[in-house]
Amino acid sequence: MQTIPFKTILSSYREHGWFGSNYTVNLYRGCSHGCIYCDSRSECYRLDSFDTVFAKKHATSILQQELSSKKKKGLILTGSMGDPYNPFEATEHLTRDMLHLIDRYGFGITLLTKSSLVTRDIDLFEKIQTHLPCAVSITITTADDTISKRIEPGVSLSSERFTALKELSAHNILSGVTLMPTLPFITDTKENISAIISQAKASGASWVYAEKMLAVSLRDRQRDYFYQQLDERFPGIKMQYEKAFGDQYWCETPNKTLWDHFVHECDAHGIIYSMHEIERLIRKRNDVQMSLFES
Repeated sequence: MQTIPFKTILSSYREHGWFGSNYTVNLYRGCSHGCIYCDSRSECYRLDSFDTVFAKKHATSILQQELSSKKKKGLILTGSMGDPYNPFEATEHLTRDMLHLIDRYGFGITLLTKSSLVTRDIDLFEKIQTHLPCAVSITITTADDTISKRIEPGVSLSSERFTALKELSAHNILSGVTLMPTLPFITDTKENISAIISQAKASGASWVYAEKMLAVSLRDRQRDYFYQQLDERFPGIKMQYEKAFGDQYWCETPNKTLWDHFVHECDAHGIIYSMHEIERLIRKRNDVQMSLFES
């Protein structure tokens, strides 16, 4: 891991962001997970050495200054451009330091990750949610550990991520599954969708979020890397992509009934799936916490 200088860490306030967030923080750039489909390899993100993890230099002190000066409290989203629990976090503790600051200055947290390391910080999640919501969404694209190891080689196995969800739920931490992306000809089966939803429910997840397209995005060097990995890990699949999608950006599943199946399975298991409902759930938790705080 290397460090890079940054002048700011915290984004400007916004009224409505993903998963109910108001601010964004990304302490790391680049990723060592090695997911074969990652959109962040695209040229537009200007990460030439994407597989190298960079930590933002003096991130904790900069973030402390920024949080202490903010008049508007809100939820901070982290994990949108690099996993806050990449393997280096086990020793660097940048994310844990951030959570300490979020608790100290009365903010909330919305966290996206693929790592079971997230359970290390349950003690801080419990503290944070006494004043504002804490929500954790764990990305799970397949219920099959064998496939997850092939498409996400540096990530906790899917079974380990479900176990992490179970532990978060046991501590009353609001949590769910982000089912993105869906890989045509690999993970876009009714069996896989059903297994993810049923295991999410069994693990105490409150939601399973997926984009209605049930697709993977492909462009420029991201597409090149993805196709190279398909040749190595799933021989013959690249030809199916080229025939079905050409140079399209959004590569949707050819299974036209899969979204209806996804909705049916979520409804059958009592799992919410729309971002609107997820954000309403988070806001509801916020209302409850604030009423307790004010009483």
